[in-house]
Amino acid sequence: MLGLVSRRRNRRLRTLATFGLVLLGPVLTIATFLVLGPLGQGAGSPALRLILLADMVYILVVAALVLYRVARMVAARRARSAGSRLHLRLTGVFALLALLPTVAVAVFATITVNMGLESWFSDRVRNALGHSVEAAHAYQEEHRRDLAEDVEALAAFLNRARRNTPFLPDGDLRQLLSQGQQAIQRGLREAFVIDGTGEIRARGERSYLFDYERPSDADLDRAAAGELVLIEDRDINEFRALLRMSDFADRYLYVSREVDGQIIALLDETQATVGLYRQLESERGQFLFQFGLIYLGFAVILILAAIWFGLWFAERISRPIGRLAGGAQRVGIGDLDVQVPEEKGDDEIAMLGRLFNQMTRQLKGQRDALIEQHDRTEERRRQFDSVLSSVTSGVIGLDAEGRVDFMNRSAILLLDLDEQRDHGMSLSVTVPEFGAIFKRLRKRNAPLVQEEIKVTRRGKLESLLVRLSVRRDADGALEGYVVAFDDVTDLVSAQRMAAWGDVARRIAHEIKNPLTPIQLSAERVRRKFSRLLDEADAAQLAELTEVIVRQTNDLRRIVDEFSRFARMPEPERQPEDVAQLLRDAVLLQQTGQPECRFDVQIPEGPIRADLDATMIGQAFTNLIKNAGEAIESLQEKGSPEGHRPEIRVALTPREDMVDITISDNGIGLPPDRARLFEPYVTTRAKGTGLGLPIVKKIIEEHGGSLDLLDAAPFHDGAHPGAMAHVTLPRLPDNGGDTT
Repeated sequence: MLGLVSRRRNRRLRTLATFGLVLLGPVLTIATFLVLGPLGQGAGSPALRLILLADMVYILVVAALVLYRVARMVAARRARSAGSRLHLRLTGVFALLALLPTVAVAVFATITVNMGLESWFSDRVRNALGHSVEAAHAYQEEHRRDLAEDVEALAAFLNRARRNTPFLPDGDLRQLLSQGQQAIQRGLREAFVIDGTGEIRARGERSYLFDYERPSDADLDRAAAGELVLIEDRDINEFRALLRMSDFADRYLYVSREVDGQIIALLDETQATVGLYRQLESERGQFLFQFGLIYLGFAVILILAAIWFGLWFAERISRPIGRLAGGAQRVGIGDLDVQVPEEKGDDEIAMLGRLFNQMTRQLKGQRDALIEQHDRTEERRRQFDSVLSSVTSGVIGLDAEGRVDFMNRSAILLLDLDEQRDHGMSLSVTVPEFGAIFKRLRKRNAPLVQEEIKVTRRGKLESLLVRLSVRRDADGALEGYVVAFDDVTDLVSAQRMAAWGDVARRIAHEIKNPLTPIQLSAERVRRKFSRLLDEADAAQLAELTEVIVRQTNDLRRIVDEFSRFARMPEPERQPEDVAQLLRDAVLLQQTGQPECRFDVQIPEGPIRADLDATMIGQAFTNLIKNAGEAIESLQEKGSPEGHRPEIRVALTPREDMVDITISDNGIGLPPDRARLFEPYVTTRAKGTGLGLPIVKKIIEEHGGSLDLLDAAPFHDGAHPGAMAHVTLPRLPDNGGDTT
């Protein structure tokens, strides 16, 4: 208890000493002012010496105390103690508060002294500096500028006349000079045309010889160098201009204008007044400097007192503020369990501590609730992302401006997008094919638009069923748009294949039956009527009936192919060596295409598969034959220089599948390669368009797949061709060996 009472007593004494020292500063300042001013004490009076000594002692004592406190404050700041930064700021604020009134007093005093010194300046100097200099300079510059413009305009007029009349006599030059002189709106007193020696060659109107003032040789040299020379002749109140005329040989235009001599004289008088003003101004600075030193001393006293008070006051409030700052720092790093000691009393500092503790308790409760809510939201978001990423349909989310802000995995794969590159881009830029349907949705203001759109990605044409709908919030405001699409290429192809199968059955039924009667009737007509006609008509009849028979056979062949496509038999499957079937097909085509180089990579040993050997052999043969025909098409079109026909056949066994690739360096595939699997679609003039559909149907009925892809160039700079990729199910080897 005694220690607490002693600390309180010492704190009270330090407070009283601080206030006494702070109040002593303004007292000394006022006393010094009274001794210098109203009391009228001389420079050698004892009172003035005593007060100045007291001022010096006060400055030294307070400066030492301030430096001591500042050293402690810097040490605390380096140690990063709580409240040290606030201590420094409060000290600066008090120093600024002391500096502002001190500066105001110094400015007021300087203005007062300056007003007293202004009486030393005469009205003549003030008026001359205020008005005469500007007026005289403006008048002089105006006449110089106008004279320069006039002489250039008159010279241009004479130069044009010279160009129009190359041999212009001096008599005509004088008349032109007078005309140009009259055309000058501001008027010229005199106008002469002189030569390089200063001799007059032509005179304008009112230009008399006795008024002629010959220019100096220096002025003539400057004009000869192409300079516009302006000459001020203040003795006769005249400005003259000298300019060489470019279209004349050794001719100069020399003009003059009369000016007001009183204004020119006023300029000289004003310049003399400036010298007097500067002399008085230099003497005024000495007086202001003396008063400035006095006010500087006042400022030092007041600033030191304010800094000392600021240091004391900052120390009084820095401790609780420091505790609050430390607590806030711990809250900033996530520690919401922090509590600061609460000060006694009802002032703002004590209230701040209580409110801080209450705030941390509330923040802790709110954080726990937010963490729980965030965990639930994050779990729902993960489920939502997992669902969207797993669906086979492509989904793209757009904001209200039509920029991409979400895309699922299927959308990235189907449209060959890049999530980092395309995020935030406009839909019409990211997927140009969707731009038209998006514009139609926004124009119609409809909730949903659906359309089948064809896109080309990775060299493959795909059919997408696109549905674009509007996304709104709970209040009905536009949030964005959702683009959902599915790859319906295979579905469209299957529908077309089914339609073509029906067409093929109808063709086989409607066309094949009448072909035989047509052929037999034609042959009977030839046999019956050929012996009744002469030799020429009989030959012509035989030729015409031969055409009917030949075309009938062609139609029968086409109908047979359609019939095979429509009623392809079910495969009779049994374990076969797919590698040997592929070798046989390659051998057959090597014999039929001797001009092509075959690169065959088929593993040794049997690779078993459950299939119909006849149908699969036919499929392999057609694919290798198509590769050779693609090379022939390129050669017919014009193959590139150094092109060597080549077909590469490779078989790669996997665990449960067999991959077969047949590549060529022929003409390649069209963008709409999916249509090649449709009946009667071909890129060759002689093809029926039924080979690839039959091959695809054979492979799919065996549980496999057929894809037409772009083949990589066989070597650098080579022409890229096409590649048929076939996959077939594979039977496991005996003993489980799948290699």
